[in-house]
Formats: sequence, structure tokens, C-alpha cells
Amino acid sequence: MRDDMKPLNEEHLRECVAEAVAGGAPLEVAGQGTKRGFGRPAAADRRLELSALSGIRLYEPEELVMSAGAGTPLDEIEAALAAKRQMLAFEPPHLGRIYGHAQAGGTIGGVFACNLAGPRRFRAGAARDHLLGFRGVSGRAEIFKSGGRVVKNVTGYDLSKLVCGSFGTLAALSEVTFKVLPAPEKTWTVLVFGLGATEAAAAMAEAAGAPHEVTGLCHLPAAIAMESTVDYVAGAGTSVTAIRVEGPGPSVEHRAGALKAMFAGRGGVEELHGHRSGEFWTEIRDVQPLLGRDRALWRVSLPATDGGAWLDRAMAETGGDGYLDWAGGLVWLAVAPGDDAHAAAVRQGLNGGHATLMRAPDGVRRRVPVFEPEATPVAALSRRIKEGFDPKGVLNPGRMVEGV
Repeated sequence: MRDDMKPLNEEHLRECVAEAVAGGAPLEVAGQGTKRGFGRPAAADRRLELSALSGIRLYEPEELVMSAGAGTPLDEIEAALAAKRQMLAFEPPHLGRIYGHAQAGGTIGGVFACNLAGPRRFRAGAARDHLLGFRGVSGRAEIFKSGGRVVKNVTGYDLSKLVCGSFGTLAALSEVTFKVLPAPEKTWTVLVFGLGATEAAAAMAEAAGAPHEVTGLCHLPAAIAMESTVDYVAGAGTSVTAIRVEGPGPSVEHRAGALKAMFAGRGGVEELHGHRSGEFWTEIRDVQPLLGRDRALWRVSLPATDGGAWLDRAMAETGGDGYLDWAGGLVWLAVAPGDDAHAAAVRQGLNGGHATLMRAPDGVRRRVPVFEPEATPVAALSRRIKEGFDPKGVLNPGRMVEGV
């Protein structure tokens, strides 16, 4: 690969893309490069690094809104919010460790480009639900913007939803504007021990439907629970189903007590408070229980009621290990890479869901569809959208689909 291009501002970014268009030289679009292993290897000659487009441009805590350069480190965003007792409610995961990067969080632009969300996703929504607007450069080398600082400013086509999850194939983002929310006063986690995956999925559905406003629901089989750094979890010697409640102190204590009473007859119960509770959910958010395993990693989204049975079947057929998040609607599964990372077995029985190959050797990611294959009409629509934003195919070509 030839020398990287590192634009210093939005106009410089436009010039870099214009040069690529004129020379027919595709670009690999990246922030800090922490997620280069996420998606197919880009068929690009040069790297367009956006890390210099950094810095918080606007932060109005009383209005619950922030704007930042797309290359701003996620750690910087979260530190500024924490100083004002605020947060990104969709709890973006720091996935860099999956790919061996010390800078695990990457950039705020990467969070939205990949539409990342953590354990609170089933309650707070995805990253795209929190993006108010953005600025960027299309593959036509044109600066454009969409949305604004408040939802009522969003008129016409909601391009924010389109850009989220496009992995830099439609635009190189220069700035993003997003909603923030107050951080909870207290966070406790109720642990239920000894449930099987199918039984745990039913229990999580019951907890989600109860009037206790839970914000995290996950299930770790015994082998995965042992990988935790939280003593109550690692030392349980059995599976652990976790239920998180957040909010004002008295309310959290009352709801945690009600949940303990609800599940007391189904196995042992325990509570995690304060630091331990936060440490546990950070592990779940960042997929830490599966990091020490030299295996391919799948992220599978499917109906929450199917998650437990699907996990049991997939582990039996692949010899892999995994756990449930999002109340059972998300499965993380680690399997031996092989020639195809067990793609056929993983993509069975998804019942309308989809499976994403999050980590595997480059050769496997070139052979296996990394993202769930689209139906023919949807694939044709995706191709037309790509051609509309990037007719010469210079932005991250092949990152999501071979040849596009």
C-alpha cells in the first residue's frame, strides 16, 4: 500500500477524495484503524486516515447534545461526558481489543459508521437512533451534511440512518452530532446462578417484561463465566444470568430486591454493586470473556426467544463457546477458524436474524460473506445506493460486499 493520506480538515478531506477519484485509486477509510479486521479486507491502494479530524466542537450538557470531529477518540468523548455525569446511552463497545489494539475504543466516527451498541441496546436503541446529524465527503468528492442539533431539524431524507452501518462505503465522515443522556446515579446487577441457556432466555424475557426497567440482560455459560474478572461471577462454578437495574438509589434497591424475589426459587441469587457491577458490564460490552481464545468470532442477532436454544445447538455443532446479550437477542460465538469459520452451521436457524463474522484471518474473510447475504432485491438496492454516493467506487470498496 502506498503512503497514507491524512487530511487535516474537511476541505483537505475533500481534496484527498477528489485526488482518488481523478486517479482511480480506491481508499481504505479509517479512523485509528482499530476495526480494520471488522468486515472484508478493503480492496484499496491507499489508506485515508481521519484521526486528525478530531476534537469536541460543541457540548451543551443542558441540551443533551454534542458535536465532535469524526476522528475524536471515543475515550475522549466518554471522559468529557463523565465529567458532567452524562453518557452515550447506547453504550458503544470498545472493540479494539478483539483485533489486538491497545486503543480499544477507536473513534466516535467509527462508532457511528459501524452502528455499534452495547448491552443497553435492547432498551436504548442502536447508535443510529442517537445520531442527530453529520458532515462528510461522498465518493463524488462533494462535502455534504444531513440533520442538525435537534430532531426537529431533520427534514427530507434521513441520511443519518443510511450512513450508520455503511462502514465508510458511502461517505468519509468529518463531523457527527449526537444525543447524550444523564448517567444513572446507581447501578446494581442481580445474578441468577445455574440456569441453562434456554431457561435463561425465558427468564430474561420475563425480566424484560416486568415493571422493573432493566437495562442489561445477559447469560454466561459456566465456562465463560469463569473467564470474568469479577469474583462473584468467576467463582460461581456454574452459569450466570445477569440482570441490570439503574437509576436513583432507592429505586434501584427496590427493583433489585423485587428481581431477587422473582428468581429466588430458580437457583442461587446474588447482587453486584457499584464498581463490580460496572466492571462486569464493561466485560460484556467489550466481549472480554472471549478475547483470550484464538478463534473466529461471530456476532449473531436473532429473536430473543430463540437465543438460548440457538446457542446450545451452535456450540454443540461447532465445538465453540459463547454467551447471550440483549436479553437473548444477541449471541457472541467463538469457533475454530478452519476454512470457513463454520459459516454454514452458524447461519442455520436464524429465523429472520443475521450473523456477522467479526474476527477471522483475512483469507477466511475473503471466502466467507462477513455480513449476512442480502436477498437479491435488497442487494440490488444496496448497489444502487453505493453507486449514487460513490459512482467510481473509491471509498472502502469490497469492505461489505465483494466487488462493491
